Amino acid sequence: MIGRIHSFETFGTVDGPGIRFVVFLQGCNFRCIYCHNPDTWPLSAGSEFSAEETAAMAARYKLYFTASGGGITVSGGEPLLQAKFVTELFRLCRDEGIHTCLDTNGSACCSEELDELMKYTNLVLLDIKHTDPGIHKKITGAANDTVLSFAKYLNDIGKPFHIRSVIVPGLNDTPSYITALKNFCSQFSSLEKIELLPFHKIGEYKWKELGLPYSLGDVTPPSNEKMEELNGILNG
Repeated sequence: MIGRIHSFETFGTVDGPGIRFVVFLQGCNFRCIYCHNPDTWPLSAGSEFSAEETAAMAARYKLYFTASGGGITVSGGEPLLQAKFVTELFRLCRDEGIHTCLDTNGSACCSEELDELMKYTNLVLLDIKHTDPGIHKKITGAANDTVLSFAKYLNDIGKPFHIRSVIVPGLNDTPSYITALKNFCSQFSSLEKIELLPFHKIGEYKWKELGLPYSLGDVTPPSNEKMEELNGILNG
């Protein structure tokens, strides 16, 4: 089974619990206006690796996984566009006793492939850009009905998951959005954590290199005080 991969990170610490081997797959169906890896968008780019090769690379770091409670995380791009590859990779990793984590926007995959993938997935990180369909489309260029349904699917099958939402001033940094997100999440018993992540402009230079217009150039990342305020609403 061959996958198209953008890059690897051998000691990731923000993509799931513990130290993680992170695989960034090539290809994405969203066009998020704050994406820091727009070079992952084309599915035809990247490099080809087999599931066996990738699992063997991850296994080299098993000692660190065991000590830190980490494992492998597959991110993107959007990994569900290559669901069969991720399924085989996770099957091989699970056979080696490696914790598997999927970081996804939850919008792309047929139900049969998804059911098979979930058999070998320990944890899902679900990125929710916005609960309002209009603002979600403004951020991503796509609807959010499948994203919200994906959260319900994870809960229905009892799959542990985290919800993460990037906070962008002027788009979703309001108490009303945090309250809506909190209310949406309140229905899920298998949801373990909600994370609010501050918007940053680390990838702005990539937009310029690719000749893409970057609409958030004048937007200042949210302050620590603002993030504390929103987290207070979320956890209050």
